[in-house]
Amino acid sequence: MSFSNYLETELLDHVFAGNAYTSPSSVYVGLFTSSPTDADSGTEVSGGSYVRKAGTFTVSGNTATTSGAIEWPTATASWGTITHIGIYDASSAGNLLAWAALTASKTIASGDVFRIPAGDIDITLD
Repeated sequence: MSFSNYLETELLDHVFAGNAYTSPSSVYVGLFTSSPTDADSGTEVSGGSYVRKAGTFTVSGNTATTSGAIEWPTATASWGTITHIGIYDASSAGNLLAWAALTASKTIASGDVFRIPAGDIDITLD
């Protein structure tokens, strides 16, 4: 998973310049039909009952892993082919923190439910 330019800057500024960084109280997972990139320029799903979903993580060593499943509401319209996910600091708008391509893309039609099982998102620093 790649960190966004925003988060990279905040962390460097915090660690090396001593400026405060307030971590978000919750993080939210967004779905994309094109790569969000470090600059947050991808295409996030919209419409058809789509919303970002809160994610919970546990940290062990240098890896943060989702501790629960993340399930979106039933799509009421086509969401297209989901290719990437992004982690945000807000349920709408906000700042992209990290992003990654899915192992396998998934086309979501009206009536489908997109779900990520617990433990399937890992964010690792090495």
